[in-house]
Amino acid sequence: MKPTPEHNNRMATMTFTSVYPHYVTKIEKKGRTEDELQKVIEWLTGFNKNQVQTFIDEKATFKTFFEKANLNPNAHLIKGVICGYRIEDIENTLTKQVRYLDKLVDELAKGRKMEKILRVA
Repeated sequence: MKPTPEHNNRMATMTFTSVYPHYVTKIEKKGRTEDELQKVIEWLTGFNKNQVQTFIDEKATFKTFFEKANLNPNAHLIKGVICGYRIEDIENTLTKQVRYLDKLVDELAKGRKMEKILRVA
């Protein structure tokens, strides 16, 4: 499936605040912790827990969230399908970055070891 321009726009305008609680619920249902989620987010974006909380408090969009992120140089190693989209085939940079985060959260929820989630070249 290829993301449409409408889909890409929806990704850009969606707030991190609206999605974060779903991430927490998803991983906690599977026995993982919010601290592990924070570690994954920090690996991908460079944001510490306080910075993530600021984005939540400010109701920042994913566009703002990823514009301010310092994306991990190994993020390109995140591959596979998430939400019906093959990550490596997504052309829109922001949509790809959002799907990177979705994929990492999914791997965390599925019980993948942290060393595997935090990819090393």
